[in-house]
Amino acid sequence: MGTAASTAFDTEALRRGIEGQDAAALLTLYADDAEVRVVDRNTQPSHPMVIHGRDEIGTMLTDVYGRDMTHHLDQCVVDGDHVAFTESCEYPDGVKVLSNSMLSLRDGRITEQTLIQAWDE
Repeated sequence: MGTAASTAFDTEALRRGIEGQDAAALLTLYADDAEVRVVDRNTQPSHPMVIHGRDEIGTMLTDVYGRDMTHHLDQCVVDGDHVAFTESCEYPDGVKVLSNSMLSLRDGRITEQTLIQAWDE
């Protein structure tokens, strides 16, 4: 009797990547054809920023997690092929950022992410 390969989403890898500011580790969680939609003050729901594929997503992750700020995974809920999580961040000057993401998965990898973020002004 063999064991089936697990295709579950690795929430601990998500936590380690976010809190360790490890863009390369986070990128491994995405499918090659993944898409990220970002909604915030500058890219509102009618015209979100849309990032296609692992190369573009990697560029975004490198930018975000290369900044001088802390990142914390506050909550993460997995339900089948969907994941929701809240991330809080803080810059050294005290400016805070809060984001919520909803993910769709295929074979345990992120295929779609909608990220809604707000920050202190």
